[in-house]
Amino acid sequence: MTEHPPFRKVLDGVATREQMFQLFSRHKDTPGIDPLSGTPSSGEWFEITASEYHFMLDLLPPLFMRTGMFGISEFKAGNVTSVFFAIRIRGRERWFHGFCDLTDRQSPDKMRAAIIAHETGASDNMTRAEKLEAIWNARHPDFKGIAGEINPHTWPAEHRGKRVILVNDGGNGTILKLLEDLSDTEIDNRLAAMRPHTKRRGSNDEDPS
Repeated sequence: MTEHPPFRKVLDGVATREQMFQLFSRHKDTPGIDPLSGTPSSGEWFEITASEYHFMLDLLPPLFMRTGMFGISEFKAGNVTSVFFAIRIRGRERWFHGFCDLTDRQSPDKMRAAIIAHETGASDNMTRAEKLEAIWNARHPDFKGIAGEINPHTWPAEHRGKRVILVNDGGNGTILKLLEDLSDTEIDNRLAAMRPHTKRRGSNDEDPS
């Protein structure tokens, strides 16, 4: 029986068209993965606008289509393809994209159920892993990278290949920090800064935060 990674949200907020296409290819430069399998993308989802939903519907002939859901005929890799959802949540129509592994024919329905469960839960129900993915995806390429990619000897061997971001470390100035080492406070501050019309008290508009 094929095992699939858990469904997980990879962007906090609603993706623009530019962000949507960036997220489609976000694993292309990730070291140590097989891009032909589609496995890294399987189970990932994020929210989009109505215009992006209809743009993608008109872009390619759908692989399948039913009420509130369609799949793209051009597969991402392996048996993984894009599935788009129109879901009414708490009386409001919303739109989502997810990568589903059609080895499991029920994966689109499972994805839809997972999205609804996530979006109707507590106001802050993202897991730590989901929050880190959201921060990474929202970060400008100039302010993130891979540990040891340029100068391997600046990082211990066990950290090489891990994701790093630039952060303001107060008196120590701007430093590179492992994404996985962000504190809960640092995570919450960055998510708050990413949300529309939300800004941390005392922060400025320049990255890194």
